[in-house]
Amino acid sequence: MFEDEIEIPIYLITGFLESGKTTFINFTVQQEYFQIEEPTLLITCEEGEEEYDEKMLLSHNTVLETVENPEDFTTELLKSFQRKYRPDRIILEYNPLWSVKKLEEMKLPRGWGIAQHIVTVDGSCFQIYMNNMKSLFVEMVKNADMVMFNRCSSDLPLANFRRSIKVVNPASEILFEDNDGELTDIFEDSVPYDLEAEVIEIDDVDYGIFYVDLGDHPERYRGKTVKFNGMVLKSREVGADFFVPGRMAMTCCADDTSFIGYVCKSKDARKLVMGSWVTVTAKVDWEYMEVYHDEGPVFIAQEVKPTKQPESELVYFN
Repeated sequence: MFEDEIEIPIYLITGFLESGKTTFINFTVQQEYFQIEEPTLLITCEEGEEEYDEKMLLSHNTVLETVENPEDFTTELLKSFQRKYRPDRIILEYNPLWSVKKLEEMKLPRGWGIAQHIVTVDGSCFQIYMNNMKSLFVEMVKNADMVMFNRCSSDLPLANFRRSIKVVNPASEILFEDNDGELTDIFEDSVPYDLEAEVIEIDDVDYGIFYVDLGDHPERYRGKTVKFNGMVLKSREVGADFFVPGRMAMTCCADDTSFIGYVCKSKDARKLVMGSWVTVTAKVDWEYMEVYHDEGPVFIAQEVKPTKQPESELVYFN
């Protein structure tokens, strides 16, 4: 079901037991921005240590229903909830052990549709999840709009956590909360690759961050060697000895994309095929280019090799 057909939006909250789903929902229900006049139906499919205060929920026009067994979670049951409460929206706290894929394929009541999917993750347990329940976790985050890591501390490899999600779902927004529930920006003073390496290797999922950071902080890169994958763009504006290795970037939606990249000087530029994919190893320079109408980054190629198109052509900036 397409989003423009959704009459009753479902806000799907998933995560393993004790990952913070109930805490997140309790907090959200009480926020001013989340208030509506019509009823909200909260369906929970598991019971953890944190419980719901039904009086608090009712004070925010939210009713609670609990489904204890996966075989009970049927279209008929959801239709009965609709007849009973006439909700204007649904919050669904779903047990991922019941299979998120099965939920996504389930025939929902007419007008119902998943409008947003948020996954909560206990950061202190993430490595255990990946070691013991990787297939379930991947299924859970594959189509998520947002993945929220909570209970994070500075000694955890948060950049690696982010990369693990981005490999599965490049479009997902990823947030981190510390033990006090405060959101943290793990890349405020750093980037998810090693700026001190002899060759700075940029993973496909990190190209958007690299593109922005290079433009904002040229001093971090000038004179250093970088390695990344890009699609070949050739233009008369840059001359025969130049090309632009870059990526298509999503700015707000799948229909709103643009090509992003910086000019690269290469002795092989004339031989490259427009639209082909290459791995570029280059030294970063900074000079005036007519195509920029200003000074900007210029890659001086050391090596340009053909490579495979990445699984996801689009890049994102989070």
